[in-house]
Amino acid sequence: MDIKMVMIPENYSDYDKNLDEYSPHITTDIKAFRQVFLPILYSIVFIVGFIGNGLVVCVLVKYHKKSNMSDLCLFNLALSDLLFLLSLPFWAHYATTTQWIFGSFMCHAVTALYMLGFYGSIFFMILMTVDRYAVIVHTYNSLFSKYRSVRAIIALILFTWTLSLVASLPNIIFSQTSMSNKPNVWTCSLKYPNLKWRLFSYIELNILGLIIPLSVMVFCYSRIIPILMSMKSQKKHKAVRLILVLVSVFFLFWTPYNIVIFLNYLHYLGYMSTNQWHQDLNMAIQWVESIAFTHCCLNPIIYAFVGQRFRNLFLKILKEWFPLCFGQCPTAESEL
Repeated sequence: MDIKMVMIPENYSDYDKNLDEYSPHITTDIKAFRQVFLPILYSIVFIVGFIGNGLVVCVLVKYHKKSNMSDLCLFNLALSDLLFLLSLPFWAHYATTTQWIFGSFMCHAVTALYMLGFYGSIFFMILMTVDRYAVIVHTYNSLFSKYRSVRAIIALILFTWTLSLVASLPNIIFSQTSMSNKPNVWTCSLKYPNLKWRLFSYIELNILGLIIPLSVMVFCYSRIIPILMSMKSQKKHKAVRLILVLVSVFFLFWTPYNIVIFLNYLHYLGYMSTNQWHQDLNMAIQWVESIAFTHCCLNPIIYAFVGQRFRNLFLKILKEWFPLCFGQCPTAESEL
């Protein structure tokens, strides 16, 4: 789960952030990529994602009407993205300077932000999917309707965050600072006590980050879509369309990353163990991780273009804050 040290090379995978020490075969291209391109990308993602997700949080806080499960999940999904984004400036600096100057505590803290944001996004997407499944497929089932009480919803939200923390703990615990081979140069990386823990982190990532959420979503939507096809309710269609797009984009951006993590797992088992494979995996993890990280700033765009209600609320709050810039933008007030 070194992938958190993305820039050198990733923070959540298993590559040591201090690649220069880890592999003497690292190429100039990899160094240039992580020291120039990655900091620029992370800075852009941080700025765009922080503004977008911050706006989502403001919209949901300002215009919420009741404790709705879907809105609460979207709110916590935005919070997860914000936590993830807060780690990027540290990784950007780390990628640029190739040394960790923030101390041991921040090494753990930034790793925690990264991991909580990552797993939080996954688990709240699963929760949104299960909620839609319960509402549409089991509309009249009293057992499923009980969980939608305010107290039950809050309990589910807290449980989801707790689950995210538990899944993140191995990486948080094993992340630590250490002195590199260069004098007075510190690194922040995952230091596993043995190979088993390293392999466990890869399997955990693949199972929790891809296999389980994909299985849940395929099952739920395979039951939801046929029911919607037989209904005329456009409101339900729009709600499920929004979640489907969110889920699809998530897997589109994170699946390549999970595939490379699995290849890395095989690499540590002794397969594909040549120096060329090691070098190729080092570069591949940085590319797919870069693609995955841009996902953080896409959700607000999806809300704006897929969800009519969110688009109207975005424009309404922007008109209040920046009347000179957005005062002339029309909104469908009747749909708010």
